[in-house]
Amino acid sequence: MIDVDRLQRSWFILTIAGLVAIFLAAGIYIVETMPPRTVVMATGAEGGANYQMGLRYRDILAQSGVNLRLVPTSGGLENLALLKDPESAVGVGFIQGGTTTEKESPDVESLGTVFYEPLWFFFRGEPGDDIRALRSRRLSIGPEGSGTRALALELMKKFKLDTVIGEVFGFTPQLAADKLIAGDIDAAFIITAWDSPVVQQLMDAKGIALASILRADAYIAHYPFLNKLILPAGVSDLLNNRPPIDTVMLAPKGSLAVRADLHPAIQHLLLTAAQQIHSQPGIFQKAGQFPAAESIDLPLSDEAQRFYKRGLPFLQKYLPFWIATLVERLLVVLLPLAAVLYPVFRFLPQVYDWAMQSKIRRLYDEMRAIESEMELQEGNADAIDAKLEDLGQRAHRLSLPTSYASMLYTLRSHINLVRGRLASIAQKSPR
Repeated sequence: MIDVDRLQRSWFILTIAGLVAIFLAAGIYIVETMPPRTVVMATGAEGGANYQMGLRYRDILAQSGVNLRLVPTSGGLENLALLKDPESAVGVGFIQGGTTTEKESPDVESLGTVFYEPLWFFFRGEPGDDIRALRSRRLSIGPEGSGTRALALELMKKFKLDTVIGEVFGFTPQLAADKLIAGDIDAAFIITAWDSPVVQQLMDAKGIALASILRADAYIAHYPFLNKLILPAGVSDLLNNRPPIDTVMLAPKGSLAVRADLHPAIQHLLLTAAQQIHSQPGIFQKAGQFPAAESIDLPLSDEAQRFYKRGLPFLQKYLPFWIATLVERLLVVLLPLAAVLYPVFRFLPQVYDWAMQSKIRRLYDEMRAIESEMELQEGNADAIDAKLEDLGQRAHRLSLPTSYASMLYTLRSHINLVRGRLASIAQKSPR
């Protein structure tokens, strides 16, 4: 015979254990899927324009309790290499347009373009000269790992400029500027922002001119990731009219790139910071032009696409970052959990009712078995009476909720009725 009490206790224990396991797993999931407290960003040379931008990102993310650790690098190519390396811990960095493809960097995505990166060609000579002034010159094209070097080498090879250049060096922007002013080199390619200290230093330096790129459209036809920019005459120094003419420049766009597995909430923080930092008007850009939903080399991340279409998630608009993220994680867990547990909890009252009634039904089953013995006269009256007495005692000891009291009293009454029948049968039996 099935032990109903043991079955009920086992079912109850398994149910509680299952619920505890579910909520424990949900808690672990929430903790493990919360955003990291520290994010690593690859910038550029320390003191350079991109590193200074990194400092601004760090300050903005710190307001939300996220520590942005900056890693100085030689430039965009090294940034990209660090993003592609899962062992580097770098999760975000600036990369230069035209340096990679989706196929080459499948684990890296873009949060959009964030600024122009003008290619400056400073040289010792007269204003108005162009890139042909490279002939037989000593030229710095940037250090290994920099986007400047990669683009300069590509352009020189494509347009056969490498056949007329004298000697090539790989100096950092600041070192190249110092050597150019000192006369140790004749020209330098530098990719950096307009407000970079290096650019301002060279714009003011005597004997140093900025070349204007002739036939810029020809370059862009070969390299669509390039853009044509115009640096207006006198924009650096109106009084002394520097530069003395409108200068045509080439510029790739810089993208804010992230590892594809960077936490969505951190991506939203970075996009919000990008809006604050890059949306202001500048020498080469209009207000609100950046950040832009452009995928130059890499696809936009899913979070970036949603951000540009709809803005921040609803909760992050109105709640502090960590509270909003926690609530979002809770909703991700609790909504499916509620869908699963709702039928269970709805079924529980029926199970409880079945469990309570089964205690009474089991005693009724025993009582019917005793009645069968009486009718078939398969036992003596004293043995049957002892069974009825035991059954009555167990019925009196049975503890049930008040809502089941009527069923319990009915059971006790029926036991007494059977006991009365037994007494009646005993009196009629011959002695």
